[in-house]
Amino acid sequence: MSITATIHIEHERLALVPTLRSLGDVTIRVIPQGTTDPGSAVFPFLVEYDDRETIEDTFEADPTVATYELVDWTDRTGIYYIEHTPETELISTIVTDENGFLAHTETKDRGWLVRLVLPDRVALNSIWEYATERDISLDIINVYGNADSGGEESYGLTDEQRLALQVAYDNGYFSEPREMSLNDVAEQMDLSSTAVSGRLRRGIRNLIAATIDDAND
Repeated sequence: MSITATIHIEHERLALVPTLRSLGDVTIRVIPQGTTDPGSAVFPFLVEYDDRETIEDTFEADPTVATYELVDWTDRTGIYYIEHTPETELISTIVTDENGFLAHTETKDRGWLVRLVLPDRVALNSIWEYATERDISLDIINVYGNADSGGEESYGLTDEQRLALQVAYDNGYFSEPREMSLNDVAEQMDLSSTAVSGRLRRGIRNLIAATIDDAND
């Protein structure tokens, strides 16, 4: 069953992140294309900012921008084709390799908010591993199956995080007073306490991001 996943990624060498962090109040979106070359380093972007000259000066200083070409500028909105430098970190290649596509991509906070359509959770896990290997911070905000219009929310949890939370919950780790220690949870899962602690911490963070943060958007 195919899935739709919303993720947030951060890394200093992600495309246009230096521009985003330099200007702060700029909004950038990737313009979807009907056909794409998985190996391409050139993408169309819609940029919203008050000052075209400042934007282009910032592009010049951005280490992820090799070249840029203005297609149109109207009021405070520009459309650019931007070629990235070889050092730029991209997730588009791994997404394509996993037979998925980027349905929506826009800047948020200090990184990119991306909605992915993927064939299954295995593909999502491959993308997560790809990001981890490159020190790209990747938070899964929500995931749902595409079998029907609503799907089943996973609240941003990976299968590993969900299992760790379930085992901890069922055995009283979250009770007051606590009925099971972290070491006991780790022993039951045959993992190190460090690994279980990380899964619990990331799982709780993703639950908060998918519930409290979404409710405030």
